[in-house]
Amino acid sequence: MDDKPLLAQRFEASRAHLRSVAYRMLGSSSEAEDAVQEAWLRLAGTDSAAIENLRGWLTTVVARVCLDMLRGRGSRREEPIGPEAESVAGSDEADRDALLADSVGVALLVVLEALSPAERVAYVLHDLFDLSFDDIAPIVERSPTATRQLASRARRRVQGSAATADADAERKREIVGAFMAASRGGDFSALLAVLDPQVVLRADASAVAFTARRGGPFKLEPKVEGSEAVGKVFFGQARAAQIAWVDGEAGMVFAPGGKPFAVFEFVVEDGRIVEIGIVTEEKALGRFNLRLG
Repeated sequence: MDDKPLLAQRFEASRAHLRSVAYRMLGSSSEAEDAVQEAWLRLAGTDSAAIENLRGWLTTVVARVCLDMLRGRGSRREEPIGPEAESVAGSDEADRDALLADSVGVALLVVLEALSPAERVAYVLHDLFDLSFDDIAPIVERSPTATRQLASRARRRVQGSAATADADAERKREIVGAFMAASRGGDFSALLAVLDPQVVLRADASAVAFTARRGGPFKLEPKVEGSEAVGKVFFGQARAAQIAWVDGEAGMVFAPGGKPFAVFEFVVEDGRIVEIGIVTEEKALGRFNLRLG
């Protein structure tokens, strides 16, 4: 049986760190406290003896809670950040926000608000708290490569290179558009031209099961590697897909009747697609911030 007083003491030792993580993601002291409290509730209901790195475990939980909260807000918060929040918040909360904003930097918080939820979490955890992309990837439900791309794009915006980030995003959109056109048109050479030779395709279990139920010669595997193999998967496909922004990144979506059924995520490096993700699991689809592009 867990020693609850000792567990609470160990949790309190990490509270300041957890609150700092949550505030940088959420920009609100009250929401940060809510996220930290939720982490405590989850810890209290868990066999803590099985947790090897309690601080790391709690950081992951707080990050996931914050990501869900950010996704629940929509694309942009309406509340002001930091000291200017006093007009809409109680004085105690406004004072806390002001102190935290001073320590973080109001300018940084404002820039972070322009990021997608996944970008924000990837940037905060990697650049501000030095977590590895391997550790962050399961939190944002991406591969380490895709997570690195999220943080890189966020970093350019934070460093004041919004125009460069926008141009980069538009270039990636053009590459995804070329991929979609080649797929629809059955142009295998054009497909190979936009795929990195070592490209990796990852499909979730729901997508794999769907193709298996549908039958026919095409069978999707959870992981497909290499441009030839990935090109064959998409050859003559994507006829009903549409270009979309997926959490701020260029991608595709298949949405019959306006309801997303499948989301295609792309990682583009040096002008070629290095990774494609297919997501069809209903709960996972609900976490994406989608905008037709």
